[in-house]
Amino acid sequence: MLTPKQVKFIQDELASAKNPLFIYDDDPDGLCSFILFYKVHREGKGIIVKSAPNVDLKFMRKVEELNPDKIFVLDVPMMEQDFVDQAKRPVFWIDHHQPQQLKKVHYYNPKIKDPSAYIPTSRMAFQINPQELWIATVGCIADYHMPDFIEQFIEQYPQLLDEKCDLPTALYKKPIGKLVRIFSFLLKGPLYDVRKSVKILTRLKSPDEIMEQKTSQGRYLYKRFENINQRYEPLLKQAKKHVNRSKILLFPYSESHWSFTADLSNELSCTYPQKVIIIARKKGGEMKCSLRAKVQIDQALEKALVGISGYGGGHPNACGAVIKEEDWKQFLVNFKREL
Repeated sequence: MLTPKQVKFIQDELASAKNPLFIYDDDPDGLCSFILFYKVHREGKGIIVKSAPNVDLKFMRKVEELNPDKIFVLDVPMMEQDFVDQAKRPVFWIDHHQPQQLKKVHYYNPKIKDPSAYIPTSRMAFQINPQELWIATVGCIADYHMPDFIEQFIEQYPQLLDEKCDLPTALYKKPIGKLVRIFSFLLKGPLYDVRKSVKILTRLKSPDEIMEQKTSQGRYLYKRFENINQRYEPLLKQAKKHVNRSKILLFPYSESHWSFTADLSNELSCTYPQKVIIIARKKGGEMKCSLRAKVQIDQALEKALVGISGYGGGHPNACGAVIKEEDWKQFLVNFKREL
C-alpha cells in the first residue's frame, strides 16, 4: 500500500499535470488503475501496453506525438532506462510485480518493503481516487485479490456480490465475476474498438449501466462483450477436453483465434485447482503462454527458461511467458522437471 505521504505526493502531481500520459497494462488491473487515475481530473491520454509488458523506446513516438508534461506508468512490470532518459519528463511508476531498479523515476511497489506482498495496482490507485469503489473492486478481483474494502462494496452493490466469499466463487458464481470478464474482454479485438470501449468506461457512473444495460453506452459495451464471449466459450470447451491424469493441463491453440490465454488459465485454474495450467497461443513463431497454479510456479518457470530462447515471469501462482517455437518442447520438459 502507498503511505499517506506517497498518496498526497501523487495526488498533488496528478493535480498539477496539464497533459498527463498514462501507460497501463493490458489487463483489468491495469485498465482499472488507468480509469481511477484518469477520473481524478479527466485530463490526458491513455496508452495500453499491448505487446511485451515493457515500456521501452517504442513508446517514445507517442511521447513525442502527445507531448505530455508527466508520465504515469501503471501495472507494467518492466521499463527501460533508455525510455526514462529520452522521455525527459517526470515519470511516476506504480506497480506490484518484481521490483526493478531505475534512475530518475518515482517508483512505488509494495514488494520493495515486503517481497511477499500481493497488492494489485488498482488497490493503490484506489488510494489516489477513493471515489470509484466499483472500478477498484473489479481491478482487484480480476487480479485474484479480495480487497480489504469488500464489505463496503457488498453494502453498496449487493446486486453484484451479496456476501463475502472466496475468489473462485466471486469470479465464476457471482455477478461481479461477469463484470470482471466484461472488463477483460473489452480489451480484446481491433484497437479502434478497444479504444472506444475504454473511452466509454471512463464515462460510466455505475456498473448497472453495463450489467442492466441502463444506458446506450452500457448497451454498446454489453453487446460487444457478448460478441467476444462467443469466441471464448468454444475455446474453453476445447481446453477442458485436454484434462487428463497429468498434473499439467496444457492447451495450445493457434493465432487464428483471439488471445484468451489469461482468461482461460484463470478459469481453468479455479475449475481444476489440482492442476498446473498452461495455455499457449502460437503466434509469429512464438508460444505466448499464461501459467496458473495453486502452488508456487514462478521459480520453476525461471529455472525452466535457462538455456531457452524466451522470457517470462510474474507472481508466485500466476505467470506469463513467451517461448520461441523451436524451443517449446524443451521448455515443457524443463518445466515439468522443475515442478
